[in-house]
Amino acid sequence: MATIAVLGALDTKGEEHAFVANLIRRRGHEALLIDVGSGAPPVVKPDITREEVAEAGKIDLAALSARRDRGECVVAMSQAAPKMIEKLFRDGRIEGIISLGGGGGTAIGTAAMRALPLGFPKVMVSTLASGNTAPYLGTKDIVMMPSIADVAGLNRVSRVIFSRAAGAICGMVDAEIATSDARPLIVASMFGNTTACVTEAKSVLEEAGYEVLVFAATGNGGRAMEALIGSGMVAGVLDITTTEWADELVGGVLTAGPERLDAAGETAVPCVVAPGCLDMVNFGVKESVPKQFKGRNFYIHNPQVTLMRTTPEECAELGEIIAAKVNMFAAPSAVMIPTKAISVISAPGQPFHDPAADRALFAALKRDARVPVIEFDMEINDPAFARACAEKLLELMRGVDLE
Repeated sequence: MATIAVLGALDTKGEEHAFVANLIRRRGHEALLIDVGSGAPPVVKPDITREEVAEAGKIDLAALSARRDRGECVVAMSQAAPKMIEKLFRDGRIEGIISLGGGGGTAIGTAAMRALPLGFPKVMVSTLASGNTAPYLGTKDIVMMPSIADVAGLNRVSRVIFSRAAGAICGMVDAEIATSDARPLIVASMFGNTTACVTEAKSVLEEAGYEVLVFAATGNGGRAMEALIGSGMVAGVLDITTTEWADELVGGVLTAGPERLDAAGETAVPCVVAPGCLDMVNFGVKESVPKQFKGRNFYIHNPQVTLMRTTPEECAELGEIIAAKVNMFAAPSAVMIPTKAISVISAPGQPFHDPAADRALFAALKRDARVPVIEFDMEINDPAFARACAEKLLELMRGVDLE
């Protein structure tokens, strides 16, 4: 028997959440009703009151309610609910969570769900499920189910949707996850221009007994990789493709945000970092490139993707940023530099070949990084470089540095 959190505004949507809680109990599980409302009194009795939720977030609920500003209340509960849910998870009191809501309820419910680790069962029934859900999901595995009609009472449509949602969360907590033969996990970052390198390195790591999960360095991929590293599930990081930092610095469309490269340091996971594809900034169609970049070196990757070569000045700054990030790593780490090319198209004779820009990048890394920086007279996709990166990571994970 599992305990499933049923979280929602029990003043306006109490009947609906009580309906779901009863369905969960009929399936043999416990339901923990959590009130995150801030208006009228709850219409059903919660197991955890809104006052307890507010206290977890250090919020003065009485003062907040007195101001009668719904937007302010939603923001406050979106900050407090994750604190309460995270504590319930840490204390082992919940094994799943479900919520129902419109705009405000979805903001609060998904904020709470994002505080939970990957793999934890999460279901959000929402009026917003058919639109842009990225702000609500973040990098977490939240199942969003369209409510079809508004979450406003029980009727012939909502009973079907809510019953299926209750069945879904119960099925998720009942699912058996095979872990007995699970191998230690390594994550790696990859782009089309570094595929050969990561593929070769992946083979070496798998032969050594590790499972390798590859993330595309496309903004969302980098954020998802950082989230997984932060979950504590990862034994090592092969961050070959740090290109998202070029987009973050220069203004491209594939940025993963300023927190990219933070998680390995925060969780003390051994990490190998390479400057893969820091020669390029990503835009959409050529016409979408901002006018301030007129006259720069561009490469049409495909009709929908335009790449722009980073300058020596930008590369120097990127080297400083990457060095500052790796200097925060607590676990054994290393920077591996392929001096002949950091992407397919930066090799000699290719459109992004720019020795001055590469020298600026490498000089900043070597000057500022306080972890070992190892240079190879190779291109990034040279199989020997890939194997060297994989073998270095294996060495670091053993806690031995032979360099």
